[in-house]
Amino acid sequence: MGQPDLFAKRTFAEETERVTAGAVMWRDPPEIRLEKVQADGLLVIRRPGILAHLPAPWPAAQMYEEIVVELKLAGDHLDMTAVERALLRRQARQVQRVEERAPSWPGETPLWLAAPHVPEWLRQARHPVRFAPGCYAVGPLGRCFVWVAANELPLRDELVPFLVARSGQPLDEFARWVSQRRPLEWVLSMLKYLPMSTNIREELLWRFAKTDDPEIDARQQRILEVLLAANPGMKQRLVDEGRLDEARAALRRVLAHRQLPLASEDEARIEACADLATLERWHGQALTASSAQQALR
Repeated sequence: MGQPDLFAKRTFAEETERVTAGAVMWRDPPEIRLEKVQADGLLVIRRPGILAHLPAPWPAAQMYEEIVVELKLAGDHLDMTAVERALLRRQARQVQRVEERAPSWPGETPLWLAAPHVPEWLRQARHPVRFAPGCYAVGPLGRCFVWVAANELPLRDELVPFLVARSGQPLDEFARWVSQRRPLEWVLSMLKYLPMSTNIREELLWRFAKTDDPEIDARQQRILEVLLAANPGMKQRLVDEGRLDEARAALRRVLAHRQLPLASEDEARIEACADLATLERWHGQALTASSAQQALR
C-alpha cells in the first residue's frame, strides 16, 4: 500500500468519529484467512440515529452494524478486476462474520467503495442507481454495494474522508476549500500525498508560508525539521544548492566590482552551472580576467 492510500485511510480513521459526532468509528479490519484478504477498513456503526441528519452516504449506514470500506484514489485501477477483488474482500468478511456469529445469522456486511468517479464499464454492466449526489447503489447487491463518486460529492465537512478520493479539477477545488478547515499538519500531508495540480499545491504552500503567527511559524519549523531528518538526501540537496547559490553570488560580486559586464548568455551559464568546482574556478579567474567571457573560460 502506497503513501497516498495510507493518508486516505488515516483520514478516515481520524475524521470519521468526529464528523459523525460519534455515530460511526473506524477500525482496522481483521485479517481473513485466505492467505491474506484484508479490506482497507471497517466502519463500525455505534449510534445510527445521528446519521440521519448527515449528508449522504452516511444515512445509508443506519441499518448496518459495520461496513467494509475500499478506497480507490486518483490513479488507482477502477477496472473490473479491481472491483471484483473488492467484492471478494466484502464476501470474505461476510463469511467471517457468519462463522463468528452463527450459521443462521441474518445480517449483511455491505461494501462502500470510494473512488473519483463511476467508471463507464460499471455503468454498462451493473447499472448503478443514484440515490444521492455522488452515491450509487450497485446491482445486483443494491444497497449492500454503494459506490461513492467523490468528484460528485458536495464540499461538506462531514464528507472529508470520502472527498480525499477526488481527482483532477474537483481535487483542486477540494484542496483549496479544505485547507481553511483542517490543521496545518493534515494539509501538508494532503499536499504531499494527493496528486493535485502544481498551481494549487504552490498556491497553498505560499499561503501557509505567509504568516504573522509565531505559533504557526514554530509548527512549520518543526515540520520542516522532521521532514529533513526523515530524508537525509533532501537535506544534503538543500545544503548543496545553498553552496551553489553562494558561489554564484560571490562570482557575480567579483565581476560587478571589477566592472566586467555579463552578457545574457554568460548570466545563463552561471545560473545553469551546478558544479561547485567550476563556479570556484570561474571566481578565481574573475579576479584577474579582462572580461567576463575570459573569466568564464
